[in-house]
Amino acid sequence: MTAPTICVTTRRAWKTQLQELDPPPPLQHSDTPASSPDSLSPPSSPLTDTSEFDFPSPSRDTSVSASSSSKRQRTPSLVDAPQRVTRPRKIKKRASTSAYTSESSSREQSRQRSVALDEPIYRSDKSRSTSVFPSVFPPPVKVLTREWRSIDDGSPGDGFVSAADVVRRLVRSYKTYFKNPDDPDDKSFEVESFPTADLEYPNNYANEKFMLLVPKDKDHYNPIMCLEQSLHTIIDCYLSPPQKALFGSLPTESIPDDTPPPSPSPITQPDLFDASNALDAPPEPPNPQQPQNDATPPDYLRSLQRAIRRHNGPLFLSTLESINQILRLLKYPPLPSDVFLPAPPNAFMSAVHSWTDPRGIPEKAMLRIVDETYQRCVGPNIKNLRRYEAFSSEVYGELMPSFTSDIIAATGLNSSSLLMDLGSGVGNILLQASLQTGCRSYGIELLEGPANVARQQWKQFQKRCRMWGVCTGDVELEEGDMLTSKRVSELMGEADVVLVNNKVFQQSLNEALRAKFLDLKEGAIVVSLKPFVSPNARVTERNVDDICAIFDVFERPYRSGSVSWGSGGGTYYLHRVDRVGYANVRQRFENLRARSARRR
Repeated sequence: MTAPTICVTTRRAWKTQLQELDPPPPLQHSDTPASSPDSLSPPSSPLTDTSEFDFPSPSRDTSVSASSSSKRQRTPSLVDAPQRVTRPRKIKKRASTSAYTSESSSREQSRQRSVALDEPIYRSDKSRSTSVFPSVFPPPVKVLTREWRSIDDGSPGDGFVSAADVVRRLVRSYKTYFKNPDDPDDKSFEVESFPTADLEYPNNYANEKFMLLVPKDKDHYNPIMCLEQSLHTIIDCYLSPPQKALFGSLPTESIPDDTPPPSPSPITQPDLFDASNALDAPPEPPNPQQPQNDATPPDYLRSLQRAIRRHNGPLFLSTLESINQILRLLKYPPLPSDVFLPAPPNAFMSAVHSWTDPRGIPEKAMLRIVDETYQRCVGPNIKNLRRYEAFSSEVYGELMPSFTSDIIAATGLNSSSLLMDLGSGVGNILLQASLQTGCRSYGIELLEGPANVARQQWKQFQKRCRMWGVCTGDVELEEGDMLTSKRVSELMGEADVVLVNNKVFQQSLNEALRAKFLDLKEGAIVVSLKPFVSPNARVTERNVDDICAIFDVFERPYRSGSVSWGSGGGTYYLHRVDRVGYANVRQRFENLRARSARRR
């Protein structure tokens, strides 16, 4: 058999490389072929480090010579093996092999250095960014307690927008709801008469007037349902069980506004308001300061619901007045007979004073305050919010209160934090965060319409918080461009959380915002609907100097109904500034570069 047509020098160079990469095999016997197919296979890993490559050692030359000798023995004309290998010929082959090996190893080292520097480096044993996000970021070391009670009385003052004011402005879109079953000619509940009713709020001197009409479009603001929901929230969140019993049983859900009167059915338990007396007036309200007898107290809440269900205007007004009397007795308890004794406190404000936990305000009360403000300020101006250029960065969209609560929990906002909202719209997120956590908030909005509504909403929000007896954090609003605002530059270094609803932002705007984030402090968090850094990104030598390489990116899902522009769920991203981790990654790249330079 003829020898394969492969240059001896090439074969020796390849074998030498294999011996340098792997431990040299033991010297083979002369009767064992040294050039087996396995010895000619390429290395299993081309990224193996060959920085310590050197000329072949004598033992390796001996192996190669033995290999050459075994090959020449197959030639019949070569009988005397010692005479076939002369020193000049061997020196010539060694020089040729060494030159080729040096050139080959140089190329291999250069290629491996390039590949090694291009390999990603991670902050931990996992990837730099991951889609597995923890429930919340680590909480602050010091949890601050907060005083929730307002130090001011609940008088809303001048400029207050009540529920009746909202309906009066849009009265053409409303219709009559209540009637007087005893007097068909009674026109006091007609739209033209503007029927109203008052509701007492928790703080002193706080009450609001509601118009007793319903919208022609069921999706519009319903003042009767709003009154009922606010009443239930006050009773449920501010009173103790014995105090709640004075009003009756809280329903599990509100009665729909257009529910027809129920058909007669047998009553399975005692009904305090049967057909014989329900249409006249409810019983007299009890005195909270006096002990009650064993008789079952009247169920005013149930009577109020029955009045709504039956469209009974007189029953609704009389029952609501009885409820307001109990509310006033709890707000202004009778003075003690001894003039030297202090006046009893407002029961509602005492409940607020007991909220000592940093997130002690009941979620139901918090959401009710936010909803009341939104319904009176944003709802009537919804047409002004639709004046934007389609498919631009100015498209208006909102995050729902439940989504905002998730963001607050994930970022650990507290009363010592600063929240920035770039593109704040009507300011919903700022108002909710300032009430829920007591944090300081700043928002900037480019469009005039949403910016005006945000300023109006903030004024009304402060009044409503006083009516409910709670205080809120400071909110600063600005109308302008987030990229050129001096105030944005001043506060960026102080911000703990920066929110950017960039779902429809153009790429140029997102790129311009990236440079702003360099001023963020260590541990600050950027929340966005689109990532500024891909969650699957890897830090390599090519992108280690990128602006947003300082971020650790986490991906979280949001639930269905969390945004105004769609009913489905989605994903949002949290970018945490981690310069310490970035410095470690960069130092490892510098070490790789230094080792690469020394090997050249």
